[in-house]
This record gives sequence, structure tokens and C-alpha cells, in this order.
Amino acid sequence: MTQLLAAIDLGSNSFRLSVGRVVTHDGVQQIFSIDRLKETVRLAAGLDENRVLSEEAIQRAVDILQRFGERIRDFHPSQVRAVATNTFRVAKNIDELLPRAEAALGFPIEIISGQEEARLVFSGVAHELPPSKESRLVVDIGGGSTEFIIGKGLEPKLMKSLHMGCVSYTKAYFPNGIVTEKGFEKAELAASKELEIISKSYRKEGWAQAFGSSGSAKAIIAVLRDSGFSSKGITLEGMLKLKRVLIKYGSARSPELKGLKTDRIEVLPAGLAIMIAIFRSLKVDLMLQGEGALRVGVLYDMLGRHVASDKRDETVKIFMRRYHIDVKQATRVKNLALELYDEINPDNKEGIRRGVSWAADLHEIGLSISQSSFHKHTAYVLEHADMPGFSSDDQRRLSTLTLVQQGRLNKTHIQSLSSDKWQAILCLRLATLFLRKRQNQKLDKVIHLNTDNHRTITLRLNKEWLDDHPLTRYSLELEAQEWQTVGFTFNLIETLT
Repeated sequence: MTQLLAAIDLGSNSFRLSVGRVVTHDGVQQIFSIDRLKETVRLAAGLDENRVLSEEAIQRAVDILQRFGERIRDFHPSQVRAVATNTFRVAKNIDELLPRAEAALGFPIEIISGQEEARLVFSGVAHELPPSKESRLVVDIGGGSTEFIIGKGLEPKLMKSLHMGCVSYTKAYFPNGIVTEKGFEKAELAASKELEIISKSYRKEGWAQAFGSSGSAKAIIAVLRDSGFSSKGITLEGMLKLKRVLIKYGSARSPELKGLKTDRIEVLPAGLAIMIAIFRSLKVDLMLQGEGALRVGVLYDMLGRHVASDKRDETVKIFMRRYHIDVKQATRVKNLALELYDEINPDNKEGIRRGVSWAADLHEIGLSISQSSFHKHTAYVLEHADMPGFSSDDQRRLSTLTLVQQGRLNKTHIQSLSSDKWQAILCLRLATLFLRKRQNQKLDKVIHLNTDNHRTITLRLNKEWLDDHPLTRYSLELEAQEWQTVGFTFNLIETLT
């Protein structure tokens, strides 16, 4: 396995790049940071009232990503994972932002859900803390969202992402970093209303220790300590002292404040207002600093993928149990779909191939809802469910694959897909067609599949076998017609051997 991994965290306030070196000692693998880059982008500040990101904000992001891209230019794609959070999730013009961002970085960018962000944050913090059997609360105040996780060891139990962050709240309640008592009142009230969703369940679950991760918590801890407002970590008493100083001077530019970095001056009041609301709503007494956070969680998630403990595989197994999937049939479909895919794409892209495998495992989720149009129910679940380890893009690809596993092909823009992606659709459709009887069949000497880059599909089948399977023959003829309807050439050839 490669010794270097790179994680890019595209947050609403800052972009971060971490390069880690994988070290194995006594069979245990750990990641040690060897390089870090962080740049303030204030991406969320570029959103207008319609959630359209300004050209200026997009260009700021592109400029930073070009610099990050130079640092990891020689990395293999398997060594890099870039994840984007709240602003990428909510921006209405994401189709304009994402291609430019990916071109600047030189690697794909995954837009992850709030739940997935919370899971990765907890993983990052937990990996940097001493082992403990006690429950821990982790709070991560970002630029556009705040994640709340309670878990033990490395496993989260409760996770929630709320729509409040230091950049969005600065824009709404402390414009240009101007602090007023009224602004604090409104910001704390807004945060308290958001927290009503989780306060009861989180207090009931309980925790032994609380940790704040990322920039806002780190900045609050540093100011409270260096300014003499708190001797250890974050306390409500210390924050109220800090709040009074901010209101007194009308900004965070106060001679009474120590330990505050320049890039945190403008967003500190909003982060503080959110943290005060958290302490009051969740009844937190003390919060310590948690290192690591999202980017470290991404690094360890990548490490898991390299050592065959991919979180996505675990999620697929859980979903198969949850939706009572016929495992034997799923395995049959998966094996045949992958055999066909490998035949036509021997130099396959591992990511697409794994997508075929997961889609085959999960293609009958919808049967637990209704047999009628089950593939539509499957596609809906896979796009909208919380699937730990999967990015939003991963889920959309799975949704598309399973949506067109049968029926009309014009449900997706198949003509615009790259060859490996429409080939994946073809293989899954053929696998479900041939295995309709839900029985084991020896098909390795019966079927031979070829495709080319000119949208030509050639399927050769043993004539004697086809004569014994008239339903399959009829279904294949309909399948050929369907592909031809969307602009492909489908040759169905019967052979005597």
C-alpha cells in the first residue's frame, strides 16, 4: 500500500489539505501528519438570498484549489480524497462551481451529506484521543453547519448536522464583524431554535466528556485561556466574559483579547453565540479541544478502504439486512454483472466496478416497499438514505444504476454517459434479465459480450441454449430494441458453439 495519503476538506469557512504518512507497527496502522495547508475562503459568505454563489466566491475557491493541486499533483487518485460540505450542498449553482473546482484541484470532489460529515468528524477526533470506553460528545462548528456526535471508541451512536455556522451567522447577525448586544441575542435565539431538534435526545443519551473540534472551538479555547477567562477548556462562565468584552468594543478587535488569530477575528462572535447556545441547550459544563476533525477522519476512512475495511462495504451489508434482501439472488446478479463488466472492460476503473457490485447487492431494496416499480423505490432509497461512507455523488450513481436496471432507458441521459458508466448499466440489466428465475445457472460458455466506443453492443449466445429459454430470448429482443431506441446499436447473434 502507498505510504502517503492526502485529504482535502472544503468547508464553508476554510479549505484544508492534510498529507499523512501511513506507518505500520506490530500490525497496527497509524497516520502521521507530514504536511498541512489551510486557507480561509469564506465560501458561505458568497451565497446570496437565493443560495446562489457569487463569481467572486467561486474564483476565491478556484484560486486556493489550484495551489492545493500543485502540492498533490504527483499523487495517484487512490491516494487523494476531497470532500465538500455545507456550502457545496446548498449552492443552487453547484453545477457551475463543481467542474471548475475539480479542474483546479485535479481530482474529483465528493459532496458529502451532513450525516457523513458528522461520522467523519467523530472518526477524526476519536483517532486523536486516548482510547476510552466512556461516551464522548463531539461538536464541530463549521462555516455553514454544525455537527453533533455522541459515540464510544471509534463508533458514533447519535449524529446530527444542523444548519448554523460561523460564516452564515456572521453574515446574518454580525455583518462585517460588528458586534452588538442585539446581534448576540438574535444569534443565540436562532441557534437555540435549531438545537431544539436534538437537545432532548442528546441529553437523554448523555456523555462523560465533551470535545470541540475545528476552527471555532479552537479559537474560543485559545482566547479564553490566553485572556484569562478560563483555566481549562470552554466554560459558559468564560464565554459570557468574552461576550461582554466583544459587546463593549463592538468587535473582536479588542486589546483585552489574547490568542486570537487574524483570520478568526470576523467570525469569532458568531461562533461564540452558537457555542453559548449549545452549552445552554445541551447542559454542557466543560468542553475540551478535540484535534483531528474532518480531514483526519477522511484520512482514516481512506486507510480503511486500502486495507479492505471500507466503511461503504459495511453500510451495504447493513442495508441488505435492514431491507431483507435475498442475499443468494443478489450474489448471483453481482457475480454475473461483474463477469460481464470485466469481459468488456478489462482495464476497468475500480470505482465504477465497485459501484456495479454495490448496486447489484442493493438492487432489490425496493421489494421491501412494493413489488410494483420496485426499482424506482430502490433508486429513491439509495439517493436519499443516510449511507455512512458514501458521498452524495456515490449515492446518486447507485440510484441511477438501480433506476435503470429494468424498463425504459430514457429515464437517464444515457447518451451523455462515459463508456464505462453505460457499460455498467448494460451489465446490471443483462444480469437481472438472465437471472430472472432466481436460480443458479452456468452461463460462462453461453454468453459473450462485446462493446465499442461507438455505442455498439454485440451479445453472442448459444442457439441451443436460447431455444431452451424462449422467455429469455423474447426478453433479449426487447432489450435490444430498448438500447436502439436511445441511439445504440445492439447486435444479438446466435452461435452454434
